[in-house]
Amino acid sequence: MPYIRETIITTVDRDGKVHIAPLGIIAERDGWVIAPFRPSVTLGNLGEVPFAVASYTDDVRVFAGCLIGRKDWPTVPLDGFPVPRLAAALAHSVLRVEGVTDDDVRPRHFCRVVKEETHAPFTGFSRAKAAVLELAILVSRLSMLPRGKIETEIAYLSIAIEKTAGPDEREAWGWLMDKVEAHFGSS
Repeated sequence: MPYIRETIITTVDRDGKVHIAPLGIIAERDGWVIAPFRPSVTLGNLGEVPFAVASYTDDVRVFAGCLIGRKDWPTVPLDGFPVPRLAAALAHSVLRVEGVTDDDVRPRHFCRVVKEETHAPFTGFSRAKAAVLELAILVSRLSMLPRGKIETEIAYLSIAIEKTAGPDEREAWGWLMDKVEAHFGSS
């Protein structure tokens, strides 16, 4: 299995309009692969402007928010690059697309890191943050996974929320659970 780093990816279209999306980037050789689903704004933007910024953040509200339609998160411009970083990033990597392997479902954009910076210290792990991130991944796959698997995973993940969540994690968890409930309420 490949190493995947969960990030917030920012891209821009040719007019400079910023798009923010949670996306796992895949370690490959001496770079990273961005493999957005077809169709997606991220995929279109990479075709127009072959740069992305991977922002590494521990604010799980950004991951959750993007999955429920809250995609208006503050960004910071980067000197010399067309794509901004997430303001809440602890660190970021500027990625330049160097090659594309086409695919009917998820084209693979091989990227090299052209610049990295650290903005704030990483202060440690939180089981609640990890639980929200895992729930965000489940929510992104609601139409692909069986209901029983989703419910089993949520039952386990909720233990970490109950024991270790702060206000931000509880807020993000609530947003995602609303999405889950709306999905199952309609099926």
